[in-house]
Amino acid sequence: MNGKRAKKLKADEQIRVRRYAVEQITERGARVEDIAAALGYGRSTVFGWVQKYSQGGLGELETKLRSGRPPKLDKRQRKKLVKLIIGRDPRQLRFAFALWTREMVAELIEREFGVVMSISAVGRTLHRLGLSPQRSLWRAYQANPTAIEAWKTQEFPSIREQAARAGAIVFFQDEASVRSDFHAGTTWGIVGETPVVKTTGARYSVNMISAISSQGKLHFRLVEGTVGSDAFIEYCKALLSDNPDRPVFLIVDGHPSHRSKKTKEWVLSTNGRLRLFYLPGYSPQLNPDEWV
Repeated sequence: MNGKRAKKLKADEQIRVRRYAVEQITERGARVEDIAAALGYGRSTVFGWVQKYSQGGLGELETKLRSGRPPKLDKRQRKKLVKLIIGRDPRQLRFAFALWTREMVAELIEREFGVVMSISAVGRTLHRLGLSPQRSLWRAYQANPTAIEAWKTQEFPSIREQAARAGAIVFFQDEASVRSDFHAGTTWGIVGETPVVKTTGARYSVNMISAISSQGKLHFRLVEGTVGSDAFIEYCKALLSDNPDRPVFLIVDGHPSHRSKKTKEWVLSTNGRLRLFYLPGYSPQLNPDEWV
């Protein structure tokens, strides 16, 4: 085989050349120098193939061959970079922003490894490392991880068991404010022609109380003014009225209207028709009604 031709082979063909070389040397007694000269490779390269074979068999010769420039970051540096990005908040590394950007990663690489990389090169490196830009889930730092885990593994299963024994329906409740100038959702249209939807130009907000059951049943009510104890109690009355045949177990957060003396006295007056259960503080991710 011509040496120049061998070096122009595709990766899978070069793997076959490696296997051929090793077989000639280990099984037929050919000299490394002769095989290297015949194939157009250096002696040390062919000797390296033999070493790999002796350490791990033919499978060690099937590593994909890489072309182009060598990466600016070695394996150890790439591994450390992933740990820094995934395992740290940027603010812990003296950045002012909590979300990673390619510019910040470029600065981090120069600071940690002394390597200067362009923004596009940083993007390609991050993709090769299995990372991609994603919308973050925000969590309050005041949250108590132990209390959250206990709620998921102990308290909520207990609530569910109590509801099953009482024949009750479990709802998660939350409040929200919806603005008239907030527009969400998509629609189909001709490419290049953005659809136009007629709506009011007035700006105002509407408060809403809603609850969603563990089976996905949604219940909501609009509220005039702020959501206080009176508004919350009126909502609960409507929730009971719309579920007349079963007790309601209502899981709520720490909103003042949920914990007020007036609310607690009214809940007691229902004689068990309504029971309130409280989520751990600063844990909206536990409330599916947050997504409503």
